Amino acid sequence: MRMMGCGVVLLTATMLFTSVCRARERPHIVLMMADDLGWGDVGYNGSRIHTPNIDRLAQQGVRLTQFYVQPVCSPTRGALLTGRYPMRLGLQCGVVRPWARHGLPLDERTLPQALAEVGYETAIVGKWHLGHFAPEYLPTRRGFHQQYGHYNGALDYFTHIRDGGHDWHRNDVPNYDQGYTTHLIAAYAARIVAHHDRSKPLFLYVPFNAPHTPLQAPQRYIDRYANIKNRRRRIYAAMVDCMDEAVGRILAALDEHGFAADDTLIFFCSDNGGVPQHGSNGKLRGGKGTLYEGGLRVPAIVAWGSKLKAGTVVDEPLHMVDLYPTLLRLAGAKTTQAKPLDGRDAWPTIAQGRPTPHEFILHNVTPFHGAIRMGNWKLIHNGHVRANATQPDPTETWELFDIANDRWEQHDLSRQRPEVLQRLKAKLTAMAREAAPANIPPNRPPKGFRAPKIWGQSDPHDAHRGS
Repeated sequence: MRMMGCGVVLLTATMLFTSVCRARERPHIVLMMADDLGWGDVGYNGSRIHTPNIDRLAQQGVRLTQFYVQPVCSPTRGALLTGRYPMRLGLQCGVVRPWARHGLPLDERTLPQALAEVGYETAIVGKWHLGHFAPEYLPTRRGFHQQYGHYNGALDYFTHIRDGGHDWHRNDVPNYDQGYTTHLIAAYAARIVAHHDRSKPLFLYVPFNAPHTPLQAPQRYIDRYANIKNRRRRIYAAMVDCMDEAVGRILAALDEHGFAADDTLIFFCSDNGGVPQHGSNGKLRGGKGTLYEGGLRVPAIVAWGSKLKAGTVVDEPLHMVDLYPTLLRLAGAKTTQAKPLDGRDAWPTIAQGRPTPHEFILHNVTPFHGAIRMGNWKLIHNGHVRANATQPDPTETWELFDIANDRWEQHDLSRQRPEVLQRLKAKLTAMAREAAPANIPPNRPPKGFRAPKIWGQSDPHDAHRGS
């Protein structure tokens, strides 16, 4: 009996030791996302905007030079949090408008939920933009233990007002902290880092609202770019500079509070391409809202101490949906689930430079347009139609590009390679058949709509109606 007791104690101790070791192997995950940051707006891609912290992260980690997202932000965020293409979520047509009656479907398993299942503490600090018309859609109901920030896009950076309604919240109740949103986001993210119990893994998601419009920045940042004559570009540069400073503050907090580089995976990217009127996508064609490379290909960096070779460049096509299965595997969470994933485990590509795990990448498919990439070939249907379209366009176009040899999309090969055109058309059509019904809210408030005093606290359709 005594021998059996010792065996039980030894077995229990071994199991506890193994559990602790596995917990230590799971990385803390810090995922920072810019809003409307263009390919050419970071220093490491040639920008004259001051981005030393993002550039330093790129030097310390892996640059993903063919990392794809959606042409606008809500679909990208849905893809990140589910590992599934937005067309499966009803989010394929534009963004979730303030007056929308939908959001990220409630039956979807989310990244924070899956990470929480294996012991992660989860927090979102910044922009949600995946639905707020009912409490069930708010971040703390979707897997986040902590929330700080706003629900809509395009709020005022200083007053935190969107269309007359207050949009700043902490743990999904109204919050009235004063200050410029980028500064507040950085400070709260640093606070979470400072107070986190490091015996537990942390998932910290920081979706900045910068440098999305309205173009607003503290004057001291604008003054740094007095040499830029274009006023919009000058303010935009200040916003990017301020966001880079926020990235630096979060990275400094990780260092200060003992988050070792080898224990902390950091990811940075933009949610879509830049707006050409004030942002830069370099030589990439198009910009935000388009299915050309300028709307879809964004700066992206992964850093994880010595586990990734510093300064590596990976030039393989990957997509935002890949983060879900990749991070879950690294965290020891299950990737098998009721709803099938479109994302693939991209870690062999990121860490070892192996070929992309994708046979194809669906850029999007809607009732109005679409695009798909298979190998080096990219097909675009109605590239002139914007992402927020709400009705068909009378003009139909098909374009075919060889991205490996024409990443600027200057040479349409649809007539020269009809067999490739038909093959990609067939695949795009097949994916369209799998799409969920699209939620298409109007781009302008419906007649009689008036915003609530506080977004997310009441049903806008029951709030003060106009005459």
